Amino acid sequence: MACSSCSTGKDGQPRGCKNNGTCGTDGCNKLTVFDWLSNMSLPNGQKPFDCVEVRFKNSRKEFFRNSDNLPLSIGDVVATQSKAGHDVGVVTLTGELVRVQMKRKKVSPEDKTLPKVYRKASQRDIDIWQKCRDREEEIKKRSREIAIALKLEMKLSDVEFQGDGSKATFYYTAEDRVDFRQLIKDMARAFGIRIEMRQIGYRQEAQRLGGIGSCGRELCCSTWLTDFRSVSTASARYQQLALNPQKLAGQCGKLKCCLNYELDVYLEALKDFPPSDSKLLTKKGLAFCQKADIFKETLWFSYKDEPANWHALTKDQVLEILELNKKNQKIDSLEDYAADNVSEEKMAFENVVGQDSLTRFDRPKSKKRRNKKRRKPKPKASSNAK
Repeated sequence: MACSSCSTGKDGQPRGCKNNGTCGTDGCNKLTVFDWLSNMSLPNGQKPFDCVEVRFKNSRKEFFRNSDNLPLSIGDVVATQSKAGHDVGVVTLTGELVRVQMKRKKVSPEDKTLPKVYRKASQRDIDIWQKCRDREEEIKKRSREIAIALKLEMKLSDVEFQGDGSKATFYYTAEDRVDFRQLIKDMARAFGIRIEMRQIGYRQEAQRLGGIGSCGRELCCSTWLTDFRSVSTASARYQQLALNPQKLAGQCGKLKCCLNYELDVYLEALKDFPPSDSKLLTKKGLAFCQKADIFKETLWFSYKDEPANWHALTKDQVLEILELNKKNQKIDSLEDYAADNVSEEKMAFENVVGQDSLTRFDRPKSKKRRNKKRRKPKPKASSNAK
């Protein structure tokens, strides 16, 4: 971790900031934006942009107006305006990059209804905020028990307290519409706070909770990915991936967002590529396409009567054969074209140590003789009776 509160302690154990994946010093935040304009000074006469970006629990970010011109920098804990009371968050971006982010998220900088930053958080504000955050796990567990008792088909995935502790927002996922009016009454009676229910999708749930993907890295949605594009099985087909739902699905249960990362490259390569269902007419028989390697520009064909015997052809050769077939001309055989593609494979790696065996220093095992030496029978002593 980059911040001091999440670093390793003296005993070698990670200390952690106990913020459910977030960080109070902004050293290892989710969806952190690199401020590449921080070392550049403003032109003469230009005032700094009066809006800042503030991040709350997990991936929730909002824009606030710094109407009092407070000297704010990234990592400052501030008290911000909310619908009732105030909230506490961490400043994640200041300056002109906030204007770019607002334009990207279609938020007008001239909006008069934009909430404002009250002040830098005092120690009392931070103490109340941390006390509320410590209650979240207990309240989440209790609220799930209440939902199960009411037999509601919903999953409460996360709880977020407001900075002043007057309200809690419950994030849930559900397949169908859920009547949670009785749930709100029971939770308000049990916890003594105002309750707000907010339904989110499965991708948003994975974004808030975070985790480690099958690639060994943190989830893209919880670290840098902000927009969720639709992912279809066609993305896997274009990339010639096996349609295995267990491998193609992420932790959210939907198709992985990374299936779209290289899709444009594959679509560009497939523009002048023969279709996968191409059939070649030869004098030896009809040939079908069995496999295609897009980046090597190689296709493997086999005869209808010999499906196990594949012949490698280049993309240009296949296009040439298809043009001849359109003119009702048949080639002699696939072997004539495949023979031109055979090349001697060069050894990419040579053993610099030599051809010595790895077990050359081991003690040789003693071979047991299968045929034991036959003992010669002792001659019997002859006794002559007198």
